[in-house]
Amino acid sequence: MASVALASPTTSSEQRESVDMVFGSRAYLVAKRVTDVVVSATLIVALTPLFTLIAVLIKLTSTGPVIFAQWRIGKNGRPFRFYKFRSMVLDAENRKTSLLSQNDHTNSVTFKMRRDPRITWIGRIIRKGSIDELPQLWNVLEGEMTLVGPRPAVPAEVAQYTDYHRARLPVTPGLTCLWQVSGRGDLPFDRQVELDIEYIRRRSYWFDLILLARTVPTVLTGRGAY
Repeated sequence: MASVALASPTTSSEQRESVDMVFGSRAYLVAKRVTDVVVSATLIVALTPLFTLIAVLIKLTSTGPVIFAQWRIGKNGRPFRFYKFRSMVLDAENRKTSLLSQNDHTNSVTFKMRRDPRITWIGRIIRKGSIDELPQLWNVLEGEMTLVGPRPAVPAEVAQYTDYHRARLPVTPGLTCLWQVSGRGDLPFDRQVELDIEYIRRRSYWFDLILLARTVPTVLTGRGAY
């Protein structure tokens, strides 16, 4: 799958400053990557019993693979294979077209339904606690994702991006982000993009730690997860 082209850069001082902030300092990026590797590897080992239990429940209650693999758009528009525990019926992607009129993100690039009929009963449980996202720890370990960064979008969504929306693409996507701890799926798409750009502008190792800490109560309450 080809990369998604980014908007052409300009030479203004404001744009140069923005690029500097996007890519960050070398020390920050090295520390971020070391943390990603240590935390993801540790969690993969520690959560193996939970992974096994979820895999068995998915297999026993629905037809299809345990892991759902999907193309997502990563840093600088590069596609990568994104992993989740399967929480929907096997033909969920084919059924999406018939549900577009019920999109809770009205007239939006993104698609969200609070009562999506494609979700299995075990899927509702693991989505509520974001357990379905845990296989993305492999994406983090491989360097395709990071612990904290804008959530990766599907190619069909990115194809609809304006130049403003593409400002969220020059960094590595993450497991959690600023809008994930500020409302998650309840936030409209444009607000999500606004918060992603704010994160890119503010990001630092300390800010990443704050967002990781804020992610814990967000996941436990299940607010905005559907």
